Amino acid sequence: MNEKHNDHRLREGYERLLARVQDGANELSWENLQHELDEAVAFETELEEYTKDELALLRAWVERDLKDMRLYLADSGKHLAQWLGIDLSRLSRRVAESLLSIADRSSVDRERLADDLEAARADYCEGEIAAPGRMACVHCDAEVTLTSVARIEPCHACGHRYFARVHNGAAV
Repeated sequence: MNEKHNDHRLREGYERLLARVQDGANELSWENLQHELDEAVAFETELEEYTKDELALLRAWVERDLKDMRLYLADSGKHLAQWLGIDLSRLSRRVAESLLSIADRSSVDRERLADDLEAARADYCEGEIAAPGRMACVHCDAEVTLTSVARIEPCHACGHRYFARVHNGAAV
C-alpha cells in the first residue's frame, strides 16, 4: 500500500473517530471523552479496516488534539479558531462541525478539567496525524500550516521532528 493511500486512510479514520466523539455524550468530561473514544475505536475495530496498531495511533492522535484544544479553551477563554490558528472556513465541514461541537460541550469547570487532564502538554511529532492548524518546529521555530487533517512531515527548514501548536503567534 503506498504512503499517500495510507495517509488518506488514516485521515479518514481520524475524522470518523472525531465525528463519533461529537455524536457521543452531551457533556464531555474527561471520563466521558475516554469512553466515547473507546466506543469509537470498538466500532472501527468491527469494520476491520485498520490494524490494532493503526487504531491505537488514531485514538492517541484524536485524544491528544482534543486534550490540547480543551486545555487551550479552558485556560485562555478564547475560541476554537484561535486554537487552530486558521480560518474555520478552510476546514472540511465534517471536521469543523465535530471540533465546534466538542468545544461547545466543554462545559466542565476549569478546576475539574485541570485535574482530569494530564499536566504535561503533548508534543506533536513527525509522522503523526493531527488536526488542522499552525505548528512551529521546536528546534528552529519555522512554522507550517496544516489546512486539513494531515500527517505531520519533518520540518522543511531544519528536518527536526517535533512541533508545538502555535496560538496567537507563539508556540505553546
